[in-house]
Amino acid sequence: MFESLLGVIAIVALIVIASKQQSRLNLLERELRALRGLVLSGVAPAAVTKPAEASAETVGEPPAPEVLEKVPAEATPATLPGAEQAAAEAQPAKAEELPVAAAAAAETTQAGPWSGAEPAPARERPDIETALGTRWAVWVGGLALAFGAVFLIRYSIESGLFGPGARLTLAALLGLVLVGGGEFIRRTGYRVPVEGGGSAYIPAILTAAGAFALFGTVYAAHGLYGFIGAGPAFVLMGIIGVATIAAALAHGQALAGLGLLGAMVTPALISSTAPNIWALFGYLAIVLAATAAVARIRRWTLLMGAAFVGTGLWTLLYLADAPLADFTVILFISAATLATLAFVWLGRGEDPQELDWPSIVPAFFLAITALVLFVHPTYAGLGGPLRGAALLLGLLAVAAYRPGALALLFAAGAATVLVYLRNASGGTLELDLPVGGLTFEGLPIELSGAELTRIGWGLGLVFAGLGLWNARRLLVATPWRAAAWMGWGVAVPLVVLFSLWFAYGNPDRDLLRAVIAAVLVVAFAAGGEWLARAEEPPLAGGPAVSFALGGAGVALVLALHMGFGSGWTTVLSGAAAALPALATRQRSYPVLGWLSVGAAAVVLARVAFDPSIVGADVLGTTPVFNWLLPGYGIPAIGFGFAAWQLARTTDGRPRLVMEAVAALFSLLTVAMLVRHAMNGGVIYAGTPTLAEQAIYTLIAIGGGGILTALDMRSPSPVLRYGSLAIGVLSVLFVVAQHFLVLNPLFTDERTGGIPFFNLLFLAYLLPAVAAAGLAYYARGKRPQWYSAMLALVAALLAFAYATLSVRRLFQGEYIGLWAGLGQWETYSYSALWLAMGVALLVAGVRLSSQVLRIASAALISVAVAKVFLFDMSELEGVLRALSFIGLGAVLIGIGLFYQRLLTRSAR
Repeated sequence: MFESLLGVIAIVALIVIASKQQSRLNLLERELRALRGLVLSGVAPAAVTKPAEASAETVGEPPAPEVLEKVPAEATPATLPGAEQAAAEAQPAKAEELPVAAAAAAETTQAGPWSGAEPAPARERPDIETALGTRWAVWVGGLALAFGAVFLIRYSIESGLFGPGARLTLAALLGLVLVGGGEFIRRTGYRVPVEGGGSAYIPAILTAAGAFALFGTVYAAHGLYGFIGAGPAFVLMGIIGVATIAAALAHGQALAGLGLLGAMVTPALISSTAPNIWALFGYLAIVLAATAAVARIRRWTLLMGAAFVGTGLWTLLYLADAPLADFTVILFISAATLATLAFVWLGRGEDPQELDWPSIVPAFFLAITALVLFVHPTYAGLGGPLRGAALLLGLLAVAAYRPGALALLFAAGAATVLVYLRNASGGTLELDLPVGGLTFEGLPIELSGAELTRIGWGLGLVFAGLGLWNARRLLVATPWRAAAWMGWGVAVPLVVLFSLWFAYGNPDRDLLRAVIAAVLVVAFAAGGEWLARAEEPPLAGGPAVSFALGGAGVALVLALHMGFGSGWTTVLSGAAAALPALATRQRSYPVLGWLSVGAAAVVLARVAFDPSIVGADVLGTTPVFNWLLPGYGIPAIGFGFAAWQLARTTDGRPRLVMEAVAALFSLLTVAMLVRHAMNGGVIYAGTPTLAEQAIYTLIAIGGGGILTALDMRSPSPVLRYGSLAIGVLSVLFVVAQHFLVLNPLFTDERTGGIPFFNLLFLAYLLPAVAAAGLAYYARGKRPQWYSAMLALVAALLAFAYATLSVRRLFQGEYIGLWAGLGQWETYSYSALWLAMGVALLVAGVRLSSQVLRIASAALISVAVAKVFLFDMSELEGVLRALSFIGLGAVLIGIGLFYQRLLTRSAR
């Protein structure tokens, strides 16, 4: 069935090819007549470019041909007496009779030499006839030839005509004939006849079919019949693959890809009872070098990347499959890969601004190989980390030698970081958190701890030294390369230091490693200044300088944590935020402000991890004067000073962040001290009391006012939206906690024995005054809804304070609802609410506040409803009469007040 399908395809292809060749012959005849007319007219035609010459000039995939060069512009129709006749002879009788491509070529031939007109543009999409005749026929023909060799062997086997040796000989001869035919057609001047026909380059198709037949012959001779051993078969298939790759210089990249595929698959096809690993990887090194040489000549990046992929896959397969890999072999193929990349593929000069993309492939595979040597349990105990470190150093050397191979730097840095982060995650980690103890089961602890320590220090020094040197060397020409080198030169030593401290040191206090971290602080800071002086213009503080100074900041945090306890680390980290801000007096590096922000982030993380600063067992119960005061207060001062300093120097976004963080820590200082004092030194207590919640509400309202004031002085979106958020948060506190959850009417909480300065004063009157003050201050500075919301909450708090104070006057310290209501208490509420309504009305008129006037109307309405619905049924005697008399008097007075107010407005 398959043979029949191939036969039909071949017949169709032959018919199309024959039709196409007849059309080309007709076109050539007409062109010959046109040239004859030019010769008879006495004007010598321009030289015709010979196909053989064009093929010799552009070996491989030749461009579309030009039949004639243009005649000089002086050769006008007037000077060519026979031009009309020649053109008439060249014009076809019917355009339909010609294929589309031939008609287009005929029009170009007529118009080009003697009319002076521009040739018609080539078709962007060839028609179906052109596609069938130029590409599909060639592809199917090449496929048919390749399968022909296979079917020939199969037929001879089924018919018994020839023995195995004869069959293999015929198949080999067929492959050689196809290769020779391809070379013969190329040398005899074959050219692609149409634009876009390069993918159907016939010599390359024939050569590929021949290579396929030869590969199959050698494999059958070894795998099916056993005529040759594994060694000769391996060598023959390697020679065929390398020769195919070399032939690609004349036939194009596709043939090189076929040869590379065959060469890389050869070791998998040739089996042996005693495989020779050195022969395998020596063969792979030869194939890689040959492919790189061909790819370098033609700059075939895809072919080069494929060769690196094949070599890398074989290396990883050997590491995964071998019971115990030979380190010497691994280092040999890795060195061969790096040498091929550095001296063959990148041997010609490349633009230092560009990144060589094929180098990403060996960078990836070599980094994976180094990781396996480091972390594999078997290899780790046999010196694998030392070999992996040598491989990483090789990556760094090539990256420094060839600017285009910068991917090797990233691969080496990422591999080193992963190795030592994995080392830090070994064993069991126990953390004491506010929510309780947490235990993390890490990876198995490395057996080669001492070796990893020595290798880590060495790699850290090499990365730091090479990073600083290359950053200085590339700083002006390619700043982004300089930043890459400096970034990894900072990151690797810091990760190594952290890993060795966390895995093998004392997590609480390690003075030796703290000294090393301090040395890194000085080295990175000095290196950043050294780089900044070499910039153009000097002291600009570019990316490389930013990486160096950023590394100094991280090293300082590590030094503080290693050298001091948790409490002092938090305090000193907060104070350290002022150092970069102070440095802006001498240098205007953009990174300095962000270093202050980084210090604030570190303090925030530590506070979130342990709000007690030093642990609940060490904090103590002394109010105010405990670790909470310096733990929150000193960072707040440091952040505030940094914001003040940045506002006078750089004045950028870091200043805005520092202002917000300073305000936040100021509020947290007061809040934490209050919680500690009101809970007997326990800051992890459950639900807060009303008194504690009242202080939090006051802090939130005060924070909203502070942020509003800061925003008016130095406008910023952080302060603006932060003040709005804190104001809304304080309102939510009041509604949820003061009125509902913690209201002493519902909880029957003790309000205190002092008549005025009691719980009601703290929880209702002070928040009412604070909210009213913020509402008044925010008028015109914040949206109208914000001021109205705060004013309404202030009125409700004042109403609650007055009402609850009356209740306390009659009930004592405990004012729960279940105590009931007396006659005089009930009447007092009516009188109080009416008086408060009048007071709110006067305040609303004086302050021109519609919100207060509406609140007054609502309160008086509540009093009216109470008198008519509650007092009428509950009060008796003179109290009922006084209630209605007082209500009537107040309402009449309000009416007179509004009439007089409206009269004044009218005048």
